[in-house]
Amino acid sequence: MAGPALAHVGVQPVGEAAKGGYATVNFKVPNERDDASTVKLEVNFPTEHPLASVAPQTVPGWKIVVTKSKLAKPIEMHGKQITEAVSKVTWTATGDGGVAPGYFQQFPLSIGQLPENADQLVFKTLQTYDNDEVVRWIDAPVEGAEPESPAPVLTLTAASEDGHGAPAGDKAGDDAKGGADHAKGGADHASDESAGDHASSAASSDSSDGTARGLGIAGIVIGIAGVAYGVLAGRRRTPSSTDTPAS
Repeated sequence: MAGPALAHVGVQPVGEAAKGGYATVNFKVPNERDDASTVKLEVNFPTEHPLASVAPQTVPGWKIVVTKSKLAKPIEMHGKQITEAVSKVTWTATGDGGVAPGYFQQFPLSIGQLPENADQLVFKTLQTYDNDEVVRWIDAPVEGAEPESPAPVLTLTAASEDGHGAPAGDKAGDDAKGGADHAKGGADHASDESAGDHASSAASSDSSDGTARGLGIAGIVIGIAGVAYGVLAGRRRTPSSTDTPAS
């Protein structure tokens, strides 16, 4: 989880942070001091776009406290009226923990439902060192210039047409259905070919049987004709009993 320090405190989504959806984000906290360790991080959530669902991931060596506050105006989420939302998440190092000089630490959160009418969320953040120094990353972004102590800003992307991504189960089901249809088509094609081969074989067999029967009949006819011819020829060669030699 630790690595070389980079710039100021920032926030980045894991994947996308789409409007109207949910996202996992990482707050990256570098240690910019050579003689002190970061031991506390306070991330304040925007009150103009309250987030009802905020779930931190466990970070070894850090205690996590999620603070909720009453909303001035209730919001509706999944058909329910939400009267309070997370206003702050605080990470405090335990024991000898903390972010040492030259390193950074990431603090993951799952957040939602993201607003549909905003392009970004600004999280004002306080970073505390073990020498009691507090760095206030609270300046809102200014177009054309970077503030001296910029607050972490989460950029929101456009939502999909239906506001949600296609569930993995549906896609898997479509793929399975497509595979089944393809397999069925192949089976039907194979069945048609088999039927065609069977019909061709049957036709060939019938043709062979007909030829054999024709040849057999022709042979019988020729045989009868031969017998008849022999009988007639024999009769012409046998002398009549009334014929006698001349004296």
